Amino acid sequence: MDLYLKGKTAVITGASQGIGKAIAIELAREGVQVFAVGRNQQLLQELIHDVKALNGVVPLTFTQDMVATDSVQNIANAALTALGQVDILINNAGRSQPVDVVGPEEPWVESMTLDFDRHRQLTQALLPGMISGRTGTILNLTSTYELRFLNASSIAKAAIVMWSKQLAGQLGQHGIRVNCLQPGLIDTENIRRMFTTAERKAHAAQEIPLGDFGEPQDMANMAAFLVSPRASYITGTVAVVDGGARRYAF
Repeated sequence: MDLYLKGKTAVITGASQGIGKAIAIELAREGVQVFAVGRNQQLLQELIHDVKALNGVVPLTFTQDMVATDSVQNIANAALTALGQVDILINNAGRSQPVDVVGPEEPWVESMTLDFDRHRQLTQALLPGMISGRTGTILNLTSTYELRFLNASSIAKAAIVMWSKQLAGQLGQHGIRVNCLQPGLIDTENIRRMFTTAERKAHAAQEIPLGDFGEPQDMANMAAFLVSPRASYITGTVAVVDGGARRYAF
């Protein structure tokens, strides 16, 4: 199926590995000029190599720690200079942050900064161009919410969902769509450190109807559809890719 993405431009944060990398590769294969943002320059170079091997549009890369105070302006300036117009923004950067019931403030501040504030701020920095062009698609990666322990990142991501729904309500008049993409348990570094092989097998057998954790490509497939013109009447929603586990709050 042609997703009609050829010639589009996209900014993707957290694009050097895991879900973000899979999305960057998939969009590049669809003919999108990707501006890939990540902290690790070597991993971004590996992304370029992998895209070339698949004959995709070679991505532009930008090394930036999203937590840095000047990160948003650096990314926005570089992306607009390199691309001219940003058609697609995928806010993916984030890190799982389990916290104690009583503990220090730093993990909470870090998670709210990385998992909510920076997404909102980068979106606001790129929105004027989308509004003036009366076109644009924003996709925000969220989190699994029905946990049995505190995780500051998932709480920040819950705020992302509410913000996204409200933003979609206001931006539709400008031809801009805003959606969220929620992963279940996807086989990434973030998840691997939480489960042994035996624990993964047991959990999947009990909790996931499709019987195993998902792959980053499963997320990339849905992301490519949601940001494409094929999804032109979809906005303000949360798409779930979780193998049937159904762990979502909204």
